[in-house]
Amino acid sequence: MRVGKCPRRAERGGGNSSDDLPGWGEVPTPAGRFRLGPVRLPADLELLAGWMNDPEVDEFWALAGPPAVTERHVRAQLDGDGRSLPCLGLLDGAPMSYWEVYRADLDPLAAHYPARPYDTGVHLLLGPAASRGRGLGAQLLAALAEMILRQRPRCERVVAEPDVRNRRSVRAFERAGFRVAAELDLPDKRAALMVRDRDPHPA
Repeated sequence: MRVGKCPRRAERGGGNSSDDLPGWGEVPTPAGRFRLGPVRLPADLELLAGWMNDPEVDEFWALAGPPAVTERHVRAQLDGDGRSLPCLGLLDGAPMSYWEVYRADLDPLAAHYPARPYDTGVHLLLGPAASRGRGLGAQLLAALAEMILRQRPRCERVVAEPDVRNRRSVRAFERAGFRVAAELDLPDKRAALMVRDRDPHPA
């Protein structure tokens, strides 16, 4: 499942948002206990590259090819300014998803919507094909959104920008408590801006 990808990374500079996402601990979900773990290269590269080469994933992530393609994408974040952090999602200890948690207000995405300070964005890939199409994405998105809002008190909204063609992703966000706030013309896609507010009844 492809959940958004911004075409360019934020520029280096102030406002570094690096924090200990893998240290946030586990949360219960209907599917099991969920937590984020750090992506480690090269140890996790074979797993991630395998997921990226699934045609259903590649349709929206566009990272199919030799492992070096995935490695460049992930390493740019690991070696970057901390505004985007790649993580493995583990369910009952088993890695089954890939996440990118990023400062949306400091990302090129912010030029395309009325960003607020500390907006936090998420990208999600459900790795094993068996994990897709059964509501698991919505459960994990809801769990992570709650974690973000609890751990980042200055963040008032969690956002994402899935391709509008990816109806499965848009529906998963909606079931996780996000709303479609707008459609955005981004450089590489037309995206649905999904917003999960801290206040369920924003003005």
